[in-house]
Amino acid sequence: MKDLITVLAKALVDHPEDVVVSEVEEKDEITYRLAVHPSDVGKVIGKQGRIAKAIRTVVTSAAVKEPKRVSLEIVS
Repeated sequence: MKDLITVLAKALVDHPEDVVVSEVEEKDEITYRLAVHPSDVGKVIGKQGRIAKAIRTVVTSAAVKEPKRVSLEIVS
């Protein structure tokens, strides 16, 4: 899942070397934190959050087979 998020994010940003995806696993949820260069945050979020929503939809769809709930946070 980390690889999927990394590939999607690197395709969107101007500084792909600054893309970092970390995984935080809790009791019944896995949270992926996507960190990008501060100037690329707007590109990952998109107008009215459309790109962020699309990325979350892809991640959620890919995680259907996971026994835990999966979420994505975008941090700068």
